[in-house]
Order: sequence, then C-alpha cells, then structure tokens
Amino acid sequence: MLDKLGLPKSTYYRYAGGRNPAPDRWSGVRPLVREVFSRTPNGMGYRQVAMALKAEHGLCVSGKTALKLMREEGLRCRIRRKRYDSYRGERGKTAKNILDRDFGAEVPMAKLVTDVTEFKVADGKAYLSPVMDLYNNEIVAWSVARSPNLAQTMEMLDGLEPRLEGPALLHSDQGWQYQQPAYRRRLGEMGVTQSMSRKATCLDNACMEGFFGHLKDEFYRGREFDSFDSFKTQLNEYIIYWNTKRYQLRLNGMAPVQ
Repeated sequence: MLDKLGLPKSTYYRYAGGRNPAPDRWSGVRPLVREVFSRTPNGMGYRQVAMALKAEHGLCVSGKTALKLMREEGLRCRIRRKRYDSYRGERGKTAKNILDRDFGAEVPMAKLVTDVTEFKVADGKAYLSPVMDLYNNEIVAWSVARSPNLAQTMEMLDGLEPRLEGPALLHSDQGWQYQQPAYRRRLGEMGVTQSMSRKATCLDNACMEGFFGHLKDEFYRGREFDSFDSFKTQLNEYIIYWNTKRYQLRLNGMAPVQ
C-alpha cells in the first residue's frame, strides 16, 4: 500500500507506534510565501520572498528556509535567456567609458544608466528604454514603444529631464541610438555627461542588465500578450511595483523609493 501511495516505510512505523505527526512549524508562513511569490506573473526568487516576509511581517526567515518552503509548495521561477542587442556598428560618435564600472552613487540622480530591451507580443514586438538611478536602483524614466528608434530614446529623455537635480552622468552601451548627434546634443542641453560601455562588454552596464533579467524572469517569460497596449499597461505596472515594492539586498531589504 505504501508503494502505491508513494510513501516511505517510515510513515507506517510513525503512525503504527501511536505517535502523532509533528506539527508544521511553518504552517502560518506558507500562505505568506505563496502570496509574496504570486505578486509577479512569473513568481519571485527566494531572496525576494525572505525580504518581503521580514519587511512586511517582521519574520526573520533565512533565504535557505524561504527556498525550502517554496520548493515544498511547488513554487519555482523561470530561467533567463538571451537579451536584445542594439549594437549595429559605429553609426555616429561613441563616448568614453567614464562610469568604468563604478556603480556606487552617494547622492540621487548623479549616476544613471540606460539601455533597450526587446519583447514579443501578439501583434509584433515591443521595446523598453528605461533609465536607472544607481543611487537606489529606481527606474526614474522609461519609454515603451513598438520600435527601438531615436524617437523612443528622445521620449525617454523627456521623462528624465524633470527628474534631474543637477549635473549627471548617463551611461549606455554603444547602441546606435546613443551615437546619434541629436541624442548627444540633447544630453548637452540637459547638463548630462555621456558615458558608454566598451564594445561587446555587457558587464560595463551590469546594473541595467540585472534589471532586465529580473524583469523578464518575473514579468515576461512564458507569458502571452494579446496586444501591444495590454503589454504596455502591464509593463508600466511592473515598473511601478519595482520602484515601490520590490525589496533588494543591496538596499538592506528596502524597495528603491524607500
């Protein structure tokens, strides 16, 4: 009978001895784990779950314990895949790598990074062009468009300009959009210094790469979107969630705006 039920022999002896099973010490935590995991369409990582339990419920659950509970509840995140590459050779003028992987920032809006990533939706493709503040990993401006063209990049700058608090550095890869004279001229007018990664060196923009990875793991991977407008609405909601509710180890368990 145990073989048919897929149970170990110890189960029989445990009950045959007249002992009751030990109570589940995590019975009250399991619903919280499931709720936190379900906040994004593709689920949350165990570190996120552990930080949310601490920040919102005062539960000091280790990452290993959160991972164990998630596995017991059948909760697993998806795997990352290759990203969109905007490099098309030299289409204008490139800039020096001023940021030089110095991702720390002492004040807000001083060091910024940007990039473009691609998504597939039912009626074509969609592209996200965000700007991240390295002070707290907040997405301070972004544009969602059907094409990764210069107009999208300028729209992104339209959203960034009101957030600037003084001179700033904006780092990107060598994507063709960022080499265009109009883009470079606009940065100068905004008092922003341009910086670029070295060719084919994605680690020079590791913070933005990390954001794209989390975004696609938690929001996009394995899902279907029936229209561009529906996708854009849901993506905007995720970015707001990232800024206000997604806890991060680098921020001592706080969300960016905290």
